[in-house]
Amino acid sequence: MPIRIFNNIPSLNAQRILGINNDRLSQSVERIASGIRINRGADDAAGLAISEA
Repeated sequence: MPIRIFNNIPSLNAQRILGINNDRLSQSVERIASGIRINRGADDAAGLAISEA
């Protein structure tokens, strides 16, 4: 008896994209909630370096 593996590729892609969008939404909410321009180095590396100098 052979083993079959079924994949629903469109569903997997939709799930991956949903995860990416959820991460982006979390970052946006974090920025809005903090009220400051730079929350971490990834937001503005040069601005962070200047502000800490």
